[in-house]
Amino acid sequence: MAFVQFENVSLAYQPGGQTAIENVSFKVDENAFVAVVGPSGCGKSTLMKLVSGLKPASEGYVYVGNREVTGPLGIVGMAFQQANLLPWRTTLQNVMLPLEIVEPFRSQQKRQRCEHEAMARALLAKVGLAGCEDKFPWELSGGMQQRASICRALIHKPRLLMLDEPFGALDAFTREELWCLMRDLWQSEPFTAILVTHDLREAVFLADRVIVMSPKPGRIIDDRLVDLPRPRPLELCYSEAFAEHVHALRCQIGHARQS
Repeated sequence: MAFVQFENVSLAYQPGGQTAIENVSFKVDENAFVAVVGPSGCGKSTLMKLVSGLKPASEGYVYVGNREVTGPLGIVGMAFQQANLLPWRTTLQNVMLPLEIVEPFRSQQKRQRCEHEAMARALLAKVGLAGCEDKFPWELSGGMQQRASICRALIHKPRLLMLDEPFGALDAFTREELWCLMRDLWQSEPFTAILVTHDLREAVFLADRVIVMSPKPGRIIDDRLVDLPRPRPLELCYSEAFAEHVHALRCQIGHARQS
């Protein structure tokens, strides 16, 4: 059985109201990197809420790790467009927050705090934030805050990472730097990743598959394999093969918006 599985899933936020997504079925294998794209309002973020257990399905079933999702999952890490670091906590304290909440780390917190802190410092160093451990969020640039947010999402070693437009608010150069950072983190210690994004180049650069959603109600209209070799250098974004994938996705979304 796939690590993430949707079976005929629909969701209406209000009983009897318009459905955000309708009759969605797909599977994601463990340690795969999948992107979800589509026009605004197509249900991309709704999928994220369903997978992470923040919203129950109106119809159908969602499974993660062979278990039906009935509430928030401790094996899931999440990163959003806004870093949402707590302003009264240092970078190190922000990164360590999940270890205070998620089991089994929560139960080990008192007796293994030194080990947990060492884990957080090592992860911060890995993303280029060594020396920033004691800085507060307002002392960090937007890109540095997002790096810290990604560390916070990964610190408890989740089996599934949900990424909701995590690079959308950044300038083009910082965004590409963080694409490479995410690529390297995933390749060094693979985890299952689902990326929700409007950026088709981002989707093709990072993902093995790109799922295309239709306008509301969201349905899957394409599931495209990205057969570009790994590891992917940034220069690949300027290749003909890369451009063909981006163009095909853009055409699919354009056609869906006009339908």
